[in-house]
Amino acid sequence: MTELVIYLTRLLTARSLAIAVLVSGVTLSGCVTSPPVNAPPSGNAFPPSSPTTTTGIAAATAPADLLQQSWEAYRHRFIQADGRVIDREAGDRSTSEGQAYAMLRAVMIDDPETFALTLQWAEENMQRREFGDTLWVWKWGQNAAGNWGVLDANFASDGDMDAVTALILAARRWNRPEYLELARIKLADLWELSTVAVPSRSGTVRYFLPGPRAAFQPDAARIYINPSYLAPYAYRLFAQVDPSRDWLSLVDSSYQVFNQAAAVSAVGLPSDWVVFNTTTGEFVPMASASPLRTIYGFDAYRVWWRVSIDADWFDDPQAKQFLQQHLPPLQTMWRSQQMIPAQIDLQGRPLVDYESTAQYAMLYTAFRLIDPETAAQIQQQKLMPPYRDGFWDSDTAYYTQNLAWFALFPSAEVAATWLQP
Repeated sequence: MTELVIYLTRLLTARSLAIAVLVSGVTLSGCVTSPPVNAPPSGNAFPPSSPTTTTGIAAATAPADLLQQSWEAYRHRFIQADGRVIDREAGDRSTSEGQAYAMLRAVMIDDPETFALTLQWAEENMQRREFGDTLWVWKWGQNAAGNWGVLDANFASDGDMDAVTALILAARRWNRPEYLELARIKLADLWELSTVAVPSRSGTVRYFLPGPRAAFQPDAARIYINPSYLAPYAYRLFAQVDPSRDWLSLVDSSYQVFNQAAAVSAVGLPSDWVVFNTTTGEFVPMASASPLRTIYGFDAYRVWWRVSIDADWFDDPQAKQFLQQHLPPLQTMWRSQQMIPAQIDLQGRPLVDYESTAQYAMLYTAFRLIDPETAAQIQQQKLMPPYRDGFWDSDTAYYTQNLAWFALFPSAEVAATWLQP
């Protein structure tokens, strides 16, 4: 097996299969529910700053109450005292994605202490020093010998992208210029290592890669793309603080990918992974032998959220247009049966008979902009019932906690002063 296939297989396990462990009350037996006996010395979870004992949704009568309660529960359950974020459904590992999500939530909820701790832990334990850059390894945890440390030194660009976004917002919210300087340093590496310029009829077009070129550009004619890694709103922020690089060009190429990659599906849904043929300009499904799948699944959910943030924060008409054009299949499915399966194939057929709270969370952000009635139904029927004692679904469901929280955080709370230099 080649190094490329090994890396992609590991990435798939991290990004899709582990996410599927818990879906709408269906859990995989044997989930880790407490730190292992031989956890690192700093393995104690964050103490909650206030008790989280209220049961059910009645306690969170206001969104602010729910968001605060959920954050306190998340800190206590998933974040160590030293700032390490634990994925309890995947061997208690840590990922760059997890550290970045915690940083984003901390700055949004106004928790500078937790922000600093999660950033510091990642900088000390996940930075790719042996490669000479400041990006983070994507996976850290316990190896087969029982030792804790880096498990895969490749980077996953969405984690670094979200971390830089959090650094920029934190610098502005808390007047911390050192965070802005760190963001600029990381942006130089992200641009150099995770973007690629592709010749086209109209000139050169630059695209954002999911990680190292060696893994995601196997040859000059192919690029492997995960649309949920693309974040136009982030590139707009990056352009503000790093004007020497053309980050705004990634806004246009991202919407190109969103629309053309969705066209691979007969019903126009985004896919977890697609192949971009740089010679023909076409987007096609991944090869059947690839460990990465071209289906509407756990990764693709985040496309709705990424696009919705761009609509909320920067009012780009491309964002609403994408939602209006590509949500109707799921809108029809919801109206006819009041449920949407967790995975759908390229012909629009359900691949599984279960649902996903994480999907409903991301759909809520999108429907809120184009179909508020459906958004309200999803919130009432699918987002609030599984919420109890600060958690959605289960207190091991790391991915769901983050996506549900981001979905319910009011975008208006991101004050204009955070989005402008």
